[in-house]
This record gives sequence, structure tokens and C-alpha cells, in this order.
Amino acid sequence: MWEIYEHHSLVRKLAKIPVEVLKRYEKWKDIAEISGSEGLRLIKGFHDEALKGQWQGFRSSRLGKQYRIIYKVENKKLYIKVIDITPHDYRRK
Repeated sequence: MWEIYEHHSLVRKLAKIPVEVLKRYEKWKDIAEISGSEGLRLIKGFHDEALKGQWQGFRSSRLGKQYRIIYKVENKKLYIKVIDITPHDYRRK
């Protein structure tokens, strides 16, 4: 079993997130607790991927068309730290 730790700022954001996204987040946590990031990569709906640039070392999973979860696997086993759930910005900058 993996342990999921949520960043303290995430707890405040959860109240503002749509219910559908919260339900997907709960499913994401269930899968992550059982099989870790390897299990998340097997489910194509999450589009789990490693991030690059300033977010190198973190991973991202899709929780809907707009929302992403950003997390980091620490110690390579049994510990996942959820950093943020954020709406994805598709606009070019």
C-alpha cells in the first residue's frame, strides 16, 4: 500500500473544485494507494506523465478536460505527495 500525503494548501482548494473532479480525485487516490504511479500510468484516462522544466521530478495526471493533479513520488516507493490540483491553461503565452 502506498501512502498519499496532501499538501496543506491543497486542502483549502478542494472546497472550490467541481464535484465531478473531486470524484475523479478520490478514484485517483484509491488507485494510487493500491498500485502507485505504475498503476496510474496503466489507466489511459488519467494521461499520467512526467513533467519537464521547472517541474522536473514531478508527475501530472488528468482529472478532467481542464483539471490536472501534480504529484511527486518520493523515496521511489510507498509515498506520494500531492502538490496541487489546478485548472490547465491551454492558451499560448
